[in-house]
Amino acid sequence: MAVTRQEGGVRKARAAQTEAALKEAAVRVFARVGYLNAKITDITAEAGRSAGSFYSHFADKEQLLEALLQDILDEGDRNVAEDPAHDPDFTSRAAVRWHVAGAWAVSTTHGPVMTALRQAAMVDPRFARRLWDLMDPMAADLAGHLDYVSAAGRALPGPPQDVARAIMALITEYAAIWVSQPPETRLPLDAAIDLVTDLIRTGITGPTPWPAPRPSRDGNPFG
Repeated sequence: MAVTRQEGGVRKARAAQTEAALKEAAVRVFARVGYLNAKITDITAEAGRSAGSFYSHFADKEQLLEALLQDILDEGDRNVAEDPAHDPDFTSRAAVRWHVAGAWAVSTTHGPVMTALRQAAMVDPRFARRLWDLMDPMAADLAGHLDYVSAAGRALPGPPQDVARAIMALITEYAAIWVSQPPETRLPLDAAIDLVTDLIRTGITGPTPWPAPRPSRDGNPFG
């Protein structure tokens, strides 16, 4: 029997709902028991779906994790495209801070997924390579932001792509440490973002020069 366009649309919508439910359930399970301890049956039970429905959407737990990462990357692309405050010129502290704040928000909002990615990469070299492939375009884009620094005559501390990777690691890892601290012992959010911003900016542009000494009336700049 031929499937009508309306029936096809309904099936497609149901499939999308199931996929979304599985992703949302996976995040909750990862947060509760960790990625390595999570079973596919845990995820399907959390989602209220059958085990068979999982394999209609994902080949395995790793592919589900990839899909969650891709959703995060797509969200980041939309934020860049839609926010008029985005500035790729990394000679500007405001531009660096905008990127730090955005990456910080992603790392903390999607904490269970970010932790799951690290756990999966540690135990599975194949997934670690796949994670590299997915993340490196972001590093390449960030390296383009560093071209402004080189054009301004500043010497980067290493190849742009590697500097970009180091920047990404600094933000995500410190954000993870910050979240894990007791609230009463950690820096306020803005102060933490400023700390990382200034570490990055100093690292890529060099320290801010001291103000030139003002000459005294007798011409001695130190008197």
